[in-house]
Amino acid sequence: MPKDMGIGASSKRREDVRFLTGKGRYTDDINVAGQAHVVFCRSDVAHGRIEGIDTSAAEGMPGVIRVFTGADFEGVGSIPCGWQVTDKHGEPMQEPAHPVLAQGKVRHVGDPYAAVVAETKAQARDAAEAVEASITELPAVINMKDALAEGATKVHDDLRDNLCYDWGFVEENKDAVAKAFDEAAHVTSLELVNNRLVANPMEPRVAVGDYASHDDSSTLYTTSQNPHVIRLLMGAFVLGIPEHKLRVVAPDVGGGFGTKIFHYAEEAFCTFAAKQLEMPVKWTSTRGEAFMSDAHGRDHVTKIELALDAENNFTALRTETYANMGAYLSTFAPSVPTWLHGTLMAGNYKTPLVYVNVKAVFTNTVPVDAYRGAGRPEATFQLERVVDKAARELGVDPVALRRQNFVTEFPYQTPVAVEYDTGDYNGTMDVLEKMIDRDGFAARRKESEARGKLRGLGINSYIEACGIAPSNLVGQLGARAGLYESATVRVNATGGLVVMTGSHSHGQGHETSFAQVVADMIGIPEDQVEIVHGDTARVPMGMGTYGSRSLAVGGSAMVRATEKIIAKAKKIAAHLMEADEGDVELKDGKFSVAGTDKDVAWGDVTLAAYVPHNYPLEDIEPGLEETAFYDPNNFTYPAGAYACEVEVDPETGKVDVVAFAAADDFGNVVNPMIVEGQVHGGLAQGIGQALLENCAYDEDGQLLSASYMDYAMPRAFDFPMFQVDSQSSQTPCTHNPLGVKGCGEAGAIGSPPSVVNAVVDALQSGGFTDVYHIDMPLTPDRVWGAMNGSATGQGAAQPAANADDTTQARSVGDGTTATH
Repeated sequence: MPKDMGIGASSKRREDVRFLTGKGRYTDDINVAGQAHVVFCRSDVAHGRIEGIDTSAAEGMPGVIRVFTGADFEGVGSIPCGWQVTDKHGEPMQEPAHPVLAQGKVRHVGDPYAAVVAETKAQARDAAEAVEASITELPAVINMKDALAEGATKVHDDLRDNLCYDWGFVEENKDAVAKAFDEAAHVTSLELVNNRLVANPMEPRVAVGDYASHDDSSTLYTTSQNPHVIRLLMGAFVLGIPEHKLRVVAPDVGGGFGTKIFHYAEEAFCTFAAKQLEMPVKWTSTRGEAFMSDAHGRDHVTKIELALDAENNFTALRTETYANMGAYLSTFAPSVPTWLHGTLMAGNYKTPLVYVNVKAVFTNTVPVDAYRGAGRPEATFQLERVVDKAARELGVDPVALRRQNFVTEFPYQTPVAVEYDTGDYNGTMDVLEKMIDRDGFAARRKESEARGKLRGLGINSYIEACGIAPSNLVGQLGARAGLYESATVRVNATGGLVVMTGSHSHGQGHETSFAQVVADMIGIPEDQVEIVHGDTARVPMGMGTYGSRSLAVGGSAMVRATEKIIAKAKKIAAHLMEADEGDVELKDGKFSVAGTDKDVAWGDVTLAAYVPHNYPLEDIEPGLEETAFYDPNNFTYPAGAYACEVEVDPETGKVDVVAFAAADDFGNVVNPMIVEGQVHGGLAQGIGQALLENCAYDEDGQLLSASYMDYAMPRAFDFPMFQVDSQSSQTPCTHNPLGVKGCGEAGAIGSPPSVVNAVVDALQSGGFTDVYHIDMPLTPDRVWGAMNGSATGQGAAQPAANADDTTQARSVGDGTTATH
């Protein structure tokens, strides 16, 4: 195969042709004949008792077909949670009902309590304004610490309190960790906030429900990252539709970032209403709706402590985190601050003792769930900030302190359950230091100072766990689904292939990289391989795309299915060449017999598979199609080292990122260009979190950042040209057939602490030596406040929800996030 094709080649993304020419087919492009439109009536208060809903005026308006309320969903199932967490006492988490339309109470601004179905979207919108809801406003709980206070208003009246769970990990380590802190030569502590975010994919959510009365079957077209999971959750647990009577289709999807993993009430509503009305029902979210109905991300408040001995070796780590669940449990929400976060708290380091405590809290806010990285960014941010602070307190080089404590021997069993199979953390740090010309930083700092700017350099390391498997392990940890992946490879008679995968592509370039893998194995052009995904009627049961698992898990399933194809094709080729099967080789699309000049082309063998004239059918059945399910033995563990250089204007507090470098170890790389693009996207989102983005509520639960007028999204001019290297330090994964690890979330994991480390470095170099931390986002207001002894330039810093007021070390934040 030519060097510019197959595994390792930067093949251009084939799917971009249709996207760039306006030929993509997104859910909103799907219009079913005779469809109606739905508009939801959403609560404008954070917490309230529904006294009554008068729909009579709306029902009499032009074009209105029906108005639904929560009463229409009596007997219909609750939106399910897909992961159950057991607390440190061995008790299951508190798990409240989540109705499709609010029943009895509304619990956050944006909670839908009615839905108007009409012939046109405009008619539905007009009628929705005529729905009269009598709602008695109740006190809202927004701050997590307040939500857990004795006597606090309960988000759910049928629960004991607002605590979803109190999780300890590893609980058996707790006393040993405490002893290590008592004996430590130095202890560094830090209190910080991981700010709440809105995912904001380019394409808003859309759902189209359709019903066929002739066979009592339903179809849902939706903007989903995992259509089979939606079919399972909605069909089995909400609407009671047998899986063979429910088809879920996720066509082209314009970005997800985690927020399109989950099953949403709007999907269930459109499917339910379509059957009730026997007509298609369509909903397209507005951007304003997205801010108050799409699952939010992050929103953790943490106190982290690091113990070191006299030689600066890490001896123990402990954290206490408050994690906001919002008003309801979203699909995977309980797993994010626990198993996807606590198991990564060892980081790249050989710290022998770790204890993680997480209190998950219900508040009157939009539900919170996985957002790009999902628990891994939260863990990395805490850890890399406290390590940097420790280096400053000890007066040692932050890179040297990290290197001293890196894990260097593999496999490595961490004290938080997971085992790293391979890695080279010193190697990636070596690559990074060369990329950034660290020796030249002093000169760059002087040049910035000459222009009146403070320059800082922030460096950190990260590790993440990808794949979220094996199924038997995650099942023991509370997952309510298997987390394998599937692939069916169908070879046509003329040699082309159709690969049907349970993984879903929503911007990752799967149609290109998956084709590279299969084409490389056989030795045929990539354009002979078609990738099909996103339709439960066409592809085998699969778990979808999240957790950087598509290539490591989905790609491995393709490899296994293709291996079966090749094995059968070799049998046919052996008959055609009158050779022993064990002597048949496949290379560059041609079968040959070792040591002879006999050969037969791939296309001739595939034709023979469907026209079986030359081999005995009792030995080989006709056709060439195979399916494989792949369930990994372990997570994969991408890792890397990132560096950020910033300039800070001391007059205004404005931060400019002037350079950013990322050295990543993703194992083997199938398409370097696609990987670089994935890292660029992650860096943009991570830097956006660090400097700009913040989802803020006031004390009454009103969303203050409910549009792009108030929620600051990063733009191209906010970034420098990124330096990215994923080729120079590779340690292939040892337990999947491709040796890949995953790359989609790395940039969002490693970048936030790099930015904050850099800003703190800049301020300390400028004489602000008592500033050790500033909470994200590092807006000019917050940075200026840090330099001038206040949170916002107007008052003292606000302690975090779980903060001990006596241990604040000029950690600057403001009060506006409110959920903490």
